[in-house]
Amino acid sequence: MSNKTEKLLSLLDGQPVIPVLKIDSAADAVPLARALARGGLRVIEITLRTAGALEAIRRAAAEVEEAVVGAGTILDARQFDEAAEAGSQFIVSPGVTRELLAAAAGSPVPLLPGAITPGEIMAAREAGLDFLKFFPAEQAGGAAFLKSLASPFAGIRFCPTGGVSARNAQDYLALPNVICVGGSWIAPDDLVKAGRWDEIEALAREANRLRR
Repeated sequence: MSNKTEKLLSLLDGQPVIPVLKIDSAADAVPLARALARGGLRVIEITLRTAGALEAIRRAAAEVEEAVVGAGTILDARQFDEAAEAGSQFIVSPGVTRELLAAAAGSPVPLLPGAITPGEIMAAREAGLDFLKFFPAEQAGGAAFLKSLASPFAGIRFCPTGGVSARNAQDYLALPNVICVGGSWIAPDDLVKAGRWDEIEALAREANRLRR
């Protein structure tokens, strides 16, 4: 196991679900991160899918001490560097490229890149990565496909994301090669926009009861 994998796993500290967040208004970042942390989900991924994403990362990282803030949907080295400078403690990408690997190699911030085919997994393994994002999980074959990878890729572990929900999360968490899952169901857009933090906290508590 690489040092950066160890660092990323220590950040997760047994958390079964990583909330995958699309934050339209940076003003929502702090109360949202606090609600999730109160529910037991300290580690969060704020995706770079909105104009205010970097500012949301910056605010959550600076103002919510109990949160471990990561950046998701990182597509290139520039975004990697911007997210790291904003305070991200880990970086998540939907795929793996030489440019991203080079950016990660020169940074103390660990990278969780996406890999879904045997070739992609082998390329990531050659780069020294043994903890990967499996995305889009459901569309790529779901838990059954991921289970089939456990034997030929012993030692490689995954965080499935994409189509994972309260309904099927336990199916993934039961697999021997799964560390955690990522999902957006814990913080639905309508609850975030309405500022219904107590309801989001309750969803986080429910998700945190899931275990491998």
